[in-house]
Amino acid sequence: MIEQFELYLSKLLMALDIGSWVANFALVLLITLLVQLVWRVVTSKIERMIVNTTNHWDDIVWFAISRPTNWLIVLMGGSMALRIVAESEQLFISHYLPLVQKISILILLGWGFWRFITQAEMIYVADDNTDTTTVTAVAKLAKLSISVIILLSVLQTLGVSVSGVLAFGGMGGLVVGMASKDLLSNLFGAIMVYMDKPFKVGDWIRSPDKSIEGTVENIGWRVTRIRTFDKRPLYVPNSLFTQIVVENPSRMSNRRIKENFGLRYGDINQVETIIQEVREMLLNHPEIDTSQTLIVNFDLFNNSSLDFFIYTFTKTTNWVEFHSIKQDVLLKVAKIVDHNNAQFAFPTRQLHISKDAE
Repeated sequence: MIEQFELYLSKLLMALDIGSWVANFALVLLITLLVQLVWRVVTSKIERMIVNTTNHWDDIVWFAISRPTNWLIVLMGGSMALRIVAESEQLFISHYLPLVQKISILILLGWGFWRFITQAEMIYVADDNTDTTTVTAVAKLAKLSISVIILLSVLQTLGVSVSGVLAFGGMGGLVVGMASKDLLSNLFGAIMVYMDKPFKVGDWIRSPDKSIEGTVENIGWRVTRIRTFDKRPLYVPNSLFTQIVVENPSRMSNRRIKENFGLRYGDINQVETIIQEVREMLLNHPEIDTSQTLIVNFDLFNNSSLDFFIYTFTKTTNWVEFHSIKQDVLLKVAKIVDHNNAQFAFPTRQLHISKDAE
C-alpha cells in the first residue's frame, strides 16, 4: 500500500511536469505539511469524541495509533523528499532509502502495538475488580511477543534468513540455557507465581523459612520486589518461591484473639462467674464472629494464679481495626473481673516461718 502511494505521488509529480528536483522536493514537503495539518484537525475532533464516551477501548486504540500515525506521516514525506534529492543527484543513499523506510515502518507498527498493550495494562491495573498480577503477566508476555515478531520481521527485511536464525537459536539455546541456569530458574519461578497465584501485587506475605515479610510491590521476570514494614525494599529471586513455604496473611478470613488471664487464688469462688460473663460478652460483641470457634475456659492451676483463656475470632482482617477490637475486648474483661471484686494475679511468693517451742 505504501509503495502504491509513492507510485501515485510520482505519477502526480510527472503529470505536473515541474521538472526541477528542488520544486519537486518543496512540493512533497508542502503536501506533507498539509497532511500534518489535516491530521491535527482530525486528532482534536476524535479526542473530543473519545472524552465523552465511557468505553475504555476507544481510549486504548486511540492512544496506540495517534503518535505512531503522526510520525508515519513525517516518515513518508521525509523519505520521499530525500528520495527525490538522492535520485536527482544520483547519491548512493538512494538504494538504501526504501530499506530504511520499510524498517522504520515496522518499528512504528511495533511501537503502536506496544502503546496499545501499555495503555490497556494501565487502565485494567487501575480497576479494583481485576487481578493486577494476571494483567501484568499477560502484558509482559504480549510485549515480549511483539518484540520478537518485530525483530524477526526486521531481520527478514534485511535479507537474513529467519529459519536460519531460528535454527541457530535452537542450537545456541542449549548453551545459553546452561550458562544462565539461575536466570532461567528465576524466569520459571515467575511463571509459576503467575500460574499458581500464591500472592499478587498488594498482598502481605511472609515466609517461616526465610526472613521475608512485607507487601508485594512488583512481580518481575527475575525478582519480586517486596516492601518491608520498615519501608525497605526487599528483592527476592523468583526461584526461591519454588523452594520455600509462603504465608499469605492478606487472604485470611478472620483474625484471632488468643489471650491468657490469671486470677488470684483468693478469687477462686468468682472464677466460674467471671468465665460465664466473659463468654456472654464475646457472644454479644458486634465485632466478634460467633460462627467461628469461641472458647472461654478455666485452664490451669498455675504457681501463683488461676488461669483462664479466651480464644475467638474477629470479623475484620484489617490490622488497625483488629487491634482496636482486641483492646475493647481486653478492657471489658478487666471490667468484668473488677465487677466481681476479683483481681488479676501477679507472681507472688509466701514465706512461712515456724516458731520454736522454746
